[in-house]
Amino acid sequence: MPNSFRLRAAALTAATAVAMSALLTGCSDDSGGDSRGDEDLTAQKLGWKDCPAPSEAEGGGAAPSPLPDGDEWQCATMKAPLDWDDPEGDTIDLALIRAEASGEADRRIGSLLFNFGGPGGSGVTTLPAFGQDYAKLRTRYDLVSFDPRGVGRSAPVECLDDKRLDTYFQQDATPDDAAERTELLDNTEEFNAACEKNSKKILPHVRTTDAARDMDLMRQVLGDDKLRYFGVSYGTELGGVYAHLFPEKVGRAVFDAVVDPTQTPEEGSLAQAKGFQLALDNFAEDCVSKVEDCPVGDSAQNVKDRIARLLKDLDRTPIPGVFPRELTQTAATGGIAQSLYSKDFWEYLTEGLEQAYDGDGRVLMVLSDALNGRNENGQYSNITAANVAINCADDKPRYDPAYVQRRLPEFRDASALFGDYLAWSMLSCADWPVPGAADHPDVRAPGAPPILVIGNTGDPATPYEGAGRMAAALGKGVGVELTYKGQGHGAYDSKNECVRDAVHGYLLDGKVPAAGTVCS
Repeated sequence: MPNSFRLRAAALTAATAVAMSALLTGCSDDSGGDSRGDEDLTAQKLGWKDCPAPSEAEGGGAAPSPLPDGDEWQCATMKAPLDWDDPEGDTIDLALIRAEASGEADRRIGSLLFNFGGPGGSGVTTLPAFGQDYAKLRTRYDLVSFDPRGVGRSAPVECLDDKRLDTYFQQDATPDDAAERTELLDNTEEFNAACEKNSKKILPHVRTTDAARDMDLMRQVLGDDKLRYFGVSYGTELGGVYAHLFPEKVGRAVFDAVVDPTQTPEEGSLAQAKGFQLALDNFAEDCVSKVEDCPVGDSAQNVKDRIARLLKDLDRTPIPGVFPRELTQTAATGGIAQSLYSKDFWEYLTEGLEQAYDGDGRVLMVLSDALNGRNENGQYSNITAANVAINCADDKPRYDPAYVQRRLPEFRDASALFGDYLAWSMLSCADWPVPGAADHPDVRAPGAPPILVIGNTGDPATPYEGAGRMAAALGKGVGVELTYKGQGHGAYDSKNECVRDAVHGYLLDGKVPAAGTVCS
């Protein structure tokens, strides 16, 4: 199955909030191809206008609400080469969104470009969802984000239709015998073949290096001499690749929820198994430490033992989920993982477990749907399709069932709950039609200015150790590491004052915090 956990970012937190609110209150190949002719793409003008409602590939829903001061979000499209190795050839349209700076014009620094990760998350839908969180940054910057190529409105990768995706996400992602392994591989190959059939033209051109070149074109079209950047999760990998390719064009940049750029896909999946297990341990400890009794266990170990029994039972007999679908072991595992992205959603995990123990799988299934990009109307965004396409275009290694089976013991040692799931997810790129670029990204950026690299000690999806390795890989004098002792995926959106003061001081006033700063 697709590597559903790998490098997903804050966009999913917004999706979860919307999905849970709805539940609890109610308990073709579009890759462009326009001829460029003699047009200088760096000289193009962006036609900013009111934003439309998000497309199905972006997740659907309503157009973004006005900002608190009444200003409207504005959207535009930018042309970029389909193939950066043939910059005079066909072009694609990339979707952008912005909120113009709210402060005095003479204090405006320029644009601050956001990527919220995934890979595969829509920046056009995520930035408005979190816009108020960045109000202080907006005093001196135009806040800008975009759908990277292959994502949302930007030549989206298309694979299976909604009905087939419902079936696909119900499959057994942790096979126990030869028949189940064969079925899992067959389903993976069917998914990948559908991607090739529906999106053949764009698939070779969705690598992170392509998106980094798009960002440099974006910088020029936006009129900025340097790229000021805020990257979250996979957005840190994208930012690191940009810094490697264009070190002299890097302005002030912040990397939050940092990807380890030194790891192979296998090493990254194993690290995530440990990270999600740590987050589950922290959830269990938190639950039993409350003044009132923990409703899902008498001790931290009992909480985890009961979850393990639930998943084992669901492997044999699913329970009713969101009608007409059932909560399977795979869906429950995904729902649990989704709730661990933010401490704010631990209460949903508690409620979901309570209900599941009583035979009601709705809450865990809504959480799982948020992970997979499914809205309450049964429509899927293209986050899974884009996630697989970008990862497989980037990652050179290809794994087969025999290899995964040999590696299972180490993954199970890392996490009894998530080990099998993340080990078998390494099959995502089996028979992918496009070769992967490298074992891991190159982020060396000699000559770049300081980049603030923030690691969260309780981060499940991008474990803390990756921040130090990113800072080291960027190079001496470039990567400046800050540690946040917290829970959840990322640090800035935790609203920790120490973290926010450091980010604001750097992005707004150019004050680089001391390397090794710790916030708690």
